[in-house]
Amino acid sequence: MKSFVYNLVIIFVATMIVNSPASSQSGQQQKMTAENALPDSLFFSSLVALYARAVDEADTTLASEVWSHTAEISFVGPTETEYGWNGVKKIYQRFRDNFSARKLTFSNLKYFYSNDISWLTYYWMFDATSGTNTPAQSKGRETQIWRKINHEWRLVHVHYSGMPVSAN
Repeated sequence: MKSFVYNLVIIFVATMIVNSPASSQSGQQQKMTAENALPDSLFFSSLVALYARAVDEADTTLASEVWSHTAEISFVGPTETEYGWNGVKKIYQRFRDNFSARKLTFSNLKYFYSNDISWLTYYWMFDATSGTNTPAQSKGRETQIWRKINHEWRLVHVHYSGMPVSAN
């Protein structure tokens, strides 16, 4: 019962953060400061929820508030690898151009951090509708690396792949 209530609280807080109106960069980043008041699990869930919202909306402006703009950022997926903000921005543009509706959800979030670096792993499900109104779904797992830059957590690396394949 305690676990169920705890999960409901996490879902509620993440939903509130995801559904809050996008504000200025400094406003969004205030939610991601190192001096956050949320327990760590809720804080890191809120980072991923903001990332998912940028994907859902295929919003490069919101994504730019999530991602660092340093040269070393990278995105590695099964069909593409992008470097730097201009490369990463192309991924959000492809989501916008190829899908009329998008919904990224995540589960089983694990996080680790030390000083100014954190790494998160989780499973995701992406439900979308193509431009021809064809529903599509994919599932996978993802690793994200976040770095504290000027007291703000920023995404610097994403690596995602398909679901684990059982060895039978």
